[in-house]
Amino acid sequence: MEKRRQRAPLTRGELYYFDTAGEYEPVRLAARLYLMLQDVMKMECKSRVLVLCIGTDRSTGDSLGPLIGYHLRKRGLKHIQVLGTLNRPVHAMNLRETLRLLKQNCPEYLIVAVDASVGVGSRVGSVTLGRGAIQPGLGVSKQLQPVGDIFITGVVSGGCGGDPMMLQSIRLGTVMRMAECISESICLVEKLWERNALI
Repeated sequence: MEKRRQRAPLTRGELYYFDTAGEYEPVRLAARLYLMLQDVMKMECKSRVLVLCIGTDRSTGDSLGPLIGYHLRKRGLKHIQVLGTLNRPVHAMNLRETLRLLKQNCPEYLIVAVDASVGVGSRVGSVTLGRGAIQPGLGVSKQLQPVGDIFITGVVSGGCGGDPMMLQSIRLGTVMRMAECISESICLVEKLWERNALI
C-alpha cells in the first residue's frame, strides 16, 4: 500500500493525497487541482480564483500557509489572487474579518483554502486536496470559521494534536518541502489556464 501511495495519490471520494517527496508530485497535484477548479467554478458560478493561505509565521508548524503565500507573491501570478503571506498573514485573530471582507467585496472568487494540518504519523509530509471547506485550528483545539470551496492541507505532524506548543517542534525542512510543492503546483495551474485560455 505504501508503494502504491508513492506512485499515485490515493482517492477517497473527493480527497486526494500526494507524497511531496515524489519527484513529479507537483505536476500530479496541479493536474488534479486544475480539473477540480474547472468543476467547482462551473458549479458555483465563480469567475476568479483566490488562494487563501492560512497560518502564522510565529510557529514553524503553522507557517505552511504564509510560506506558500510568500512564494506565490514572489512568482507574480497574473490570474490567481493570493492572500496571506509572511508579512501579512491570515490567522486566528483576523480570519473572521478577512472572510467577511471577501464575502462582501469578492463574491465572484472561488476560494482555495491552504493550511497546515495534523494527521496520521505516516502521512507527515503529505499534501491533501479536496472539495469543500476546512475548519482551521482544529488540530490545536481552536474553533474557527470554516473556509474555502476547495482545500489544500499539508500534514505537518502526526498524533491527536490539541497542544499549540506541539507545532513549535515541527521540522522546518518538512514544512518548506510541502510549501515548495504546493506553490509550484499552483503556478503550474496558472500556466495551464493561460495555455487553454480559461481565465
